[in-house]
Amino acid sequence: MILPIVAYGDPVLRKKTEEIDENYPDLGGLVASMFETMYNAYGVGLAAPQVGLPIRLFVIDASPFAEDEDLDTEEQEQLKDFKKAFINARILEETGEEWAFNEGCLSIPNIREDVSREEKIKIEYYDEKFVKHVEEYDGLIARVIQHEYDHIEGILFTDKLSPLKKRLLKGKLANISKGKIKVDYKMRFPEAKKAR
Repeated sequence: MILPIVAYGDPVLRKKTEEIDENYPDLGGLVASMFETMYNAYGVGLAAPQVGLPIRLFVIDASPFAEDEDLDTEEQEQLKDFKKAFINARILEETGEEWAFNEGCLSIPNIREDVSREEKIKIEYYDEKFVKHVEEYDGLIARVIQHEYDHIEGILFTDKLSPLKKRLLKGKLANISKGKIKVDYKMRFPEAKKAR
């Protein structure tokens, strides 16, 4: 089922989320709906707060990046098959050189900016069968995980921009929260609700 994606300005995007257990109601259905919602919006990641749920869950399918010809063959291969759900994730380490990459967000449509992040992560999480994993990632996979992980910590990519960039984006962000934006996927706007 395609869920509405929560727009910038909704308080759920600023909440530090709660852990869940394997008895969370219809967890498999939720994970499937999150993937379907993400694909419908042409995203590569989606976190539970983005569909209005303050829980520690996000999904990623990095396969669209595998077609990037600037990447080496090994990284293309890793990206091609990278589709996972992350439950109760904790980033244990972030290491390596910081590097900038142009990021966007389904909750903040039509805004893309360069964000610097460390290149490697070590993460602990449970999959949808509640099997625990501790894994290390680098490059684009690490970046997508870091972006989605930020969502479950109540952080948006725009928080990582310079004060000047934030000021320049203020009007666009206000318009997003009011629903004054065109998108080709279902969204829920916080200030549009208040206006009724």
